Amino acid sequence: MQDSYIWINRIIMDNPQTPNNAPGWERLALEKLAFSALQEQRLRRRWGIFFKFLGFAYLLVVMVAVVDWGADAEHLERHTALVNLNGVIQAKGEANGEDLIAALNGAFEAKNAVGVILRINSPGGSPVQAGIVNDEIRRLRGKYPDKQLYAVVEDMCASGGYYVAAAADKIYVDKASIVGSIGVLMDGFGFTGTMDKLGVERRLLTAGANKGFLDPFSPQAPQHKEHAQLLLNDIHQQFIDVVKAGRGKRLKESPEMFSGLMWTGAQSVELGLADGFGSVDSVARDVIKAEKVLDYSVKDNIAERFAKRLGASTFAGFWNGFSESAQGVRLQ
Repeated sequence: MQDSYIWINRIIMDNPQTPNNAPGWERLALEKLAFSALQEQRLRRRWGIFFKFLGFAYLLVVMVAVVDWGADAEHLERHTALVNLNGVIQAKGEANGEDLIAALNGAFEAKNAVGVILRINSPGGSPVQAGIVNDEIRRLRGKYPDKQLYAVVEDMCASGGYYVAAAADKIYVDKASIVGSIGVLMDGFGFTGTMDKLGVERRLLTAGANKGFLDPFSPQAPQHKEHAQLLLNDIHQQFIDVVKAGRGKRLKESPEMFSGLMWTGAQSVELGLADGFGSVDSVARDVIKAEKVLDYSVKDNIAERFAKRLGASTFAGFWNGFSESAQGVRLQ
């Protein structure tokens, strides 16, 4: 009601020739008030339509970014299935067993995928995650004997990366690829000297004689070091057995082969660690005979991509790495 009085006073001010007591001034004021209200209503409606259109356009862009509209049609064609293994192999990382296994299962189950390529760019990582993927590849190869899996190495396939590659039917590399590092490490830090200099006393209470195993703030006990070496030797032997089982008679064993050394792609072919030279495109075209390549890798959703762009994943990765034990065992 107050707005109506304001409009009427404004109309009177705009029309001084029409006094308050002039006949019909009320009608003129009401007509102008109604006309102004109608204009305001139309303006609001136009802005409403604009924002609805803007919201619809945003949703459309998101759908186009998320949905692979041609995927169904492409999967009906004869093709090569691709799965990517990138980065450090770890449970919470980009290259984790759960995502790799899901991608590999999708690739093998696809009826029109005539072969599978596992593209590897990895320095290694968790022996557990690498072992899980290796086991799954061998299971899928047994379940789908007519569909072969080829590992294609680009920059690096070292340690845990090679642990996974050893399960493939064949391994293809570039002449300059880095391959090998068949070994295991456990690293950490010792702060006892620094603590002595600073006058800091370590007070560690345990229930169990070995509960403080490899505590970085206590002197290293000989029996703990010996036991850690036994653990490393056991995992190393598991790694060696996997490589020998995967490569078979192609492997030209030497004392240095399982020492943790790395070789170029050209040297790895000579040693039997790889079968030949090739890229994803050349293997799809010349070996699998299906030039069309479709990526089956598990991809991040929109929220995860957005979080990574904001750096949230970097912070999370730093925090997870910081909170885990410094004495982690790695194929790296």
